[in-house]
Amino acid sequence: MKPREGATVLDRLHQSGPLRLRIIRPEPGTETTAILLNTAGGIAGGDRHDIAITGSAATTLTLTTQGAERVYRATPSDPPSRITTRIALADRAALDYLPQETILFDRSALTRHLRIDLTGTARFLGLEALIFGRTAMGETIHSLHLTDTIELHRDMRLIFRDSLHPPPDFATSRHRALFGTATALATILLAAPDAARHLDAVRAALGTEQAGASAWNGLLLIRILAQTGATLREIVLRVMNVLRGGRKMPRVWAC
Repeated sequence: MKPREGATVLDRLHQSGPLRLRIIRPEPGTETTAILLNTAGGIAGGDRHDIAITGSAATTLTLTTQGAERVYRATPSDPPSRITTRIALADRAALDYLPQETILFDRSALTRHLRIDLTGTARFLGLEALIFGRTAMGETIHSLHLTDTIELHRDMRLIFRDSLHPPPDFATSRHRALFGTATALATILLAAPDAARHLDAVRAALGTEQAGASAWNGLLLIRILAQTGATLREIVLRVMNVLRGGRKMPRVWAC
């Protein structure tokens, strides 16, 4: 992405396989918004998705997805599906990375890695949400293979890394120290020089839910557990209202 006449526009775009990127026409007073689409309708069978987003100096972008991603059951012979996302932001660039939820089906296998590289005062707001089976459909996760990693670097120095790797026997190993009875999980990360100033307002937005927020060294980390995906989304939207200064979420979030 690059700046042009006060707006953020595409510089170069390469896309292949089922992944497509679309820039939607911005509404007055809103930032440039891009939507990532998976035309395959889901992930399974050792699929591999590689995504790279680069924002040059002074660009502002919101990136989201067309809907919830689905990771379907893998057969014993399938390697884990892989989603690798690399985000690089130059000084004074800002990106809100707001994909909708990833729904994991029973016996799914996924390795997901999000890496963010920031320079100078670049600002990153990111969300990763997982739904462990669709409770409204009576689905239960008995087993899965999941490794979900987020790492963030600023000026070539690692300042945050988090990796989730629950035991494969998900149903029998779930306990209070891991998920309790929750079936949905979200991690929200804000990296900005003023990140800590949002801490009190975020904690107020979380209320009494199974959630927590901490701020240190230009980072604000929020972790949310919920009993259903719908409840998780309600909480996430409250938090995003704080962190986005009242700016509306991308319209596809209401579809």
